[in-house]
Amino acid sequence: MPSTAETASGKLPFVVWVLAACTFLMGTTEFVIAGLLPEIADDLGVSVSHTGLLITAFAIGMIVGGPTMAMATLRLPQRRTLVLALTVFALGHVVAAASGSFTVVLIARVVTALATGAFWAVGFVVATAAAGPGKSTRAVGVMMGGLTLANVIGVPIGSLAGQATGWRGPFWALAALAALAAAFVGRFIPTTQQRTQVSVRAEVQALKQGRLWLALAAAVLIMGGVLAAYTYITPLLTDRAGIPAGAVPLVLIAFGVGALGGTAIGGRLGDRRPMGTTIIAAAATALTLLLLIPLSTNPVTAVALVFLVALTGFTLNPVVTSLAVRFAGGAPTLTSALTTSAYNTGVAVGSALAGQALDSSLGLTGPALVGAVFAALTLLPLIALAIRGTRRTPRIGAQHTRRTPGTPDSDTPAAPALVQH
Repeated sequence: MPSTAETASGKLPFVVWVLAACTFLMGTTEFVIAGLLPEIADDLGVSVSHTGLLITAFAIGMIVGGPTMAMATLRLPQRRTLVLALTVFALGHVVAAASGSFTVVLIARVVTALATGAFWAVGFVVATAAAGPGKSTRAVGVMMGGLTLANVIGVPIGSLAGQATGWRGPFWALAALAALAAAFVGRFIPTTQQRTQVSVRAEVQALKQGRLWLALAAAVLIMGGVLAAYTYITPLLTDRAGIPAGAVPLVLIAFGVGALGGTAIGGRLGDRRPMGTTIIAAAATALTLLLLIPLSTNPVTAVALVFLVALTGFTLNPVVTSLAVRFAGGAPTLTSALTTSAYNTGVAVGSALAGQALDSSLGLTGPALVGAVFAALTLLPLIALAIRGTRRTPRIGAQHTRRTPGTPDSDTPAAPALVQH
C-alpha cells in the first residue's frame, strides 16, 4: 500500500516508477523498428513493406502472450514473474541481433513480445493496486509514460544508433539494458505471493462486463489508427515531405513528445472526465490523420501533424486502460493482459492494413487514410460507453496477501480486490 506520506502528498509509490522505467525499454523495442525499416530490409534482403511485419509480429505475440502468460503466472510471485519476463525479453534480442535470417528475427520478435505481454499483465495490476483507486488512472499514465517516453528518447536514439552502427547495435543495447532491468527489479520489487483467493474461473467471469468490451474495442481502434500511420512514417517523411533520412529521428522525437504529452493529459483528466476526454481526443486524432494526407507534402506541416497525431491519440490510452481494469472489479489480471492485447491487436491490424495500402494505388498516403478510418471508428464504442455510463463501478483496492516467510513487508499489494462505492 502507499505510505502515509505518499498518500498525504499525492505522490505515487516508488514501484510505479520502477515499472515505468521497464516499460521504457519495451516501448523502445516495439517502435524502434519504424525508424530502421530501410536498414533492416537491405540487410536481410526483404522489402520495406515486408519488414514492417516485424512490428506486426511483435503485436501478435503480445495479443496471444498477454492473456496466456497472465493466466499461467496467476499464482506465481509477482517479482519472479517480472524478472523472468525481462530475462526472456533480453534473450530474444540477443537471438535477433545474432541472426541473419528474417524468419529467425521474426520468431525472436514474437518470443520477445510474449515476455512483454507477461510483464504488462502483472505490471498494470501492481501499479493500480499500489496507487489506490483515487490515483489509478494517474498510475497507469505514469507506467504508460515509460512507453511514450521511449518514443521521445529511446526510438530516436535507437534510430540514430542503427544508422551509425547498423540495426543490430540497438538490439544488443536493448538486450544489455533488459538484463540490467531484471537485476534492478529483483533488487527493488519486494517479494510477495500472488493472491490465492482469486481463481482462473473468477478472472474469466470478469469478462462478462459489457462495458469492459467497449473499452477494449476503443483500445483496439485508436491504437490501430495511430500505428497504421506511424509504422510507415519514415517513407512518408522522406519521399513525400522531402525530409532527409538523417533528420527522421528528430521527427520521431516530435512524435514521442506528443505521445508523452497525450499520456500525461489522459492521466490527469481521466479520473474526472473519462468520456469527455476520450471522445474529444478520438475525434481530433481522426481529423489530424485525415489532414496528414493533403498536407504531408510540406515538411513543416508534416512534422506538426505527426506531433498532433501522437498528442491526441495517446490521450486515450491511460483512460481506457484504467476503465477496463475498473470494470474488471476484483479480478483484473486477465483484464490487464487483454487491454495490452487490445492495443496490440490494433497495432497488428493497423500496420498490416497500412502495409497493403502502401503497396496499393494510394501509395504513401495509404497508411494515413487507414489510420483516419480507425480513429473515426473509435468514436462508436466510446459513445456507447458514455451512454451506458462509467459511474457506480467497482473500485480497485488493496487485497491482503500472504508474504513469503522471511521477506520484508511490501508497500505493494499482490493484487487488487473489489471495494464497492
